[in-house]
Amino acid sequence: MALKPDRIELLTDISFFMTTIAERGGVVSAVTSTTGVGVSMDDANAVVAYAAVASGAKPVGVLLNDVVNLDLTRQHINWHKDEVQVGGKVTLLRNGQVTTNMLVASITPSAGTDAYVGASGLIGTSSSNAVKVGQFLSGKDTDGYAKVSVNL
Repeated sequence: MALKPDRIELLTDISFFMTTIAERGGVVSAVTSTTGVGVSMDDANAVVAYAAVASGAKPVGVLLNDVVNLDLTRQHINWHKDEVQVGGKVTLLRNGQVTTNMLVASITPSAGTDAYVGASGLIGTSSSNAVKVGQFLSGKDTDGYAKVSVNL
């Protein structure tokens, strides 16, 4: 699990689709190969994904759902785990607070340190060619989780 349940959701967005399997808790970016991204609530071109590299990433929000690829003729989506089928709409946190372990492994954040989008949607402290997504409100705990204030 990449997100702990203690979060504050001030602003969420449900207008984007995700076409890849992903674990919640990282920063997703707009897929720029499509046009008209986000023009309407059901625009199929409004697609997000974890950016492979931080340089050039256009962060949209923190992913609040697990995106899974299930054979829906054999089993149901587990709504209690907040799962979404690949290709479905996802919930993104644009403004609020999360406790996540989707952090760049080599960082040692502390309260007040700026948070930037990193490779593969991880959150880091390096500002080189990366977009600021918020601020750390704590350091890492023994399980590798840190509290992050998100403001996108």
